[in-house]
Amino acid sequence: MTASRVERLAFDEAALRVFSAMDARHQNWPVVYLLDGGADVYVGETLDATARIRQHLANPSKRNFEGVRVVLDETFNKSVCLDLEAFLINALKGDGRLVVRNLNAGIVDRDYYERERYRATFLDVFEQLRSEGVFERRIEEIENSDLFKLSPFKALQTEQAVAIEGILEGLFEDLERGTGGTIVVQGDPGTGKTIVGITLMKVLQDIQSADRDDLLDADAMFSDFFVPGYAEQIEGMRIGLVVPQQSLRASIKKAFRTTPGLSADMVLSPFEVGASSEPYDILIVDEAHRLSRRANQSSGMRNRQFREITESLFGWDDIERTQLDWIRASSTHQVLLIDPSQRVKPADLDPATLDEVLRTARREGRHYALWSQMRVFGGNDYIEYVRSVLAGTQRAPLRFQGYELKMFDDLGALHDAIRQRDEIYGLARLVAGYAWPWQSKRDASAYDIELDGRRLRWNRTETDWIGSPTAIDEVGSIHTVQGYDLNYAGVVIGPDLRFDPIARRIYIDRASYFDTKGKENNPTLGISFSDDDLLEFIRGVYFVLLTRGIRGTYVYAVDPELRAYLKQYLPSA
Repeated sequence: MTASRVERLAFDEAALRVFSAMDARHQNWPVVYLLDGGADVYVGETLDATARIRQHLANPSKRNFEGVRVVLDETFNKSVCLDLEAFLINALKGDGRLVVRNLNAGIVDRDYYERERYRATFLDVFEQLRSEGVFERRIEEIENSDLFKLSPFKALQTEQAVAIEGILEGLFEDLERGTGGTIVVQGDPGTGKTIVGITLMKVLQDIQSADRDDLLDADAMFSDFFVPGYAEQIEGMRIGLVVPQQSLRASIKKAFRTTPGLSADMVLSPFEVGASSEPYDILIVDEAHRLSRRANQSSGMRNRQFREITESLFGWDDIERTQLDWIRASSTHQVLLIDPSQRVKPADLDPATLDEVLRTARREGRHYALWSQMRVFGGNDYIEYVRSVLAGTQRAPLRFQGYELKMFDDLGALHDAIRQRDEIYGLARLVAGYAWPWQSKRDASAYDIELDGRRLRWNRTETDWIGSPTAIDEVGSIHTVQGYDLNYAGVVIGPDLRFDPIARRIYIDRASYFDTKGKENNPTLGISFSDDDLLEFIRGVYFVLLTRGIRGTYVYAVDPELRAYLKQYLPSA
């Protein structure tokens, strides 16, 4: 396979005429090209570089660009160019140095002949462009960044693309009829629910702002919605992405700040939606299972806000109302991204509410399922394995080729192994259930977890912890990692989860569970949680933690009996 080369020319007609005459392939060959100038960049692919660049020259919106880079390879075909285009767009977004001016009309992850061989050449193209200053960071750094992982230009799996296409069709049908409605996207951890929500936000904004020039050469999944008539239907609509978790919300805001058409103020907390004086046309809710009930808010202030918002929206303080009710009352159209198995707090929506949401969506033909595992190299089988091991229903051990699953007998050894993996791959972190009080929050010199001669503290920051410089020597809580990817997760299962070898069952230790709201007992507000209720929440926490690692998961359990039980299913380190 020959080497790709990057050819450069000025973005003007005189330079284009010279370029066109230099090589017949400049007018009749599949290529990828970049327009750049100042802080902006645009990436495209075409079969006729000369004609396509001339079209851009005639477009007033492209006048700020100064130069063109054309990636030429005599072995390229249309499929390769579409793939390289998507790779470069995402890498540029993750690098963050330049503002990517592309629209998103649907980038779908398609296989093609000898794809892996071609993809190896993409890194050569990347390095050529980095040597010319197009990229600032190494590809490994880029791919570990939130800007890359939360990019609105991700190449979608087919089922993600089908879900977004179905959402758009349902939305425009409702708009034509003048009705509202709820659409549900359901998927396990790592199936890309968050990316569906982020991409949908970008596509809806781009439908409104697209010009015909941007799509003349497009081979796009959603191009049918970029034709006259659709933009007019949603023009000026108030659209928001609701993210219940503080840390994930902050990370998505960061990604939106540098994305044309999107802005940080489009990313909302449920409280911001409920308190808004203006209704929304469309609300997309990520991790909708984490929407709260009135019971068990984190503070007295939150309880007061909950009451005030409920009174404002419904006329009285109905303690049965939830943030899902706020979402419905504050918007005409809702898209809910849900995984009921990731309920991790007593305040999260109850199973009966989630079941009703899912049943209604299925009955109305507004339910889309995501199945393909996009995070964990162990695939869907690993996700189900974790679920059944925690449930106590797994009957035989399984192994997952290409995925490191290990059980440790010593916390220090686990920490050392995670540190080694972090040095090689980055994004290797310790995480744990809420089985130790957060003493270091009040006393910075205190340690929260002291086991096997190793002393550790909980995460020092509640937002952007994974990327913080001290994270490798801290332990992240569920609130810092839910919704995020890690290359390696070192999961510390605390004494809150135990195993009874006589009854052969997993159970909880209330005294070692430090979410005080989970132990609260207030019949007036309907707050009372049995051991079975707490077992569901705690098991949900560890299910989330055990499904964060892309390349591997290392596990340590404090309870000796639980450790012995897990060793039946997890290989010893």
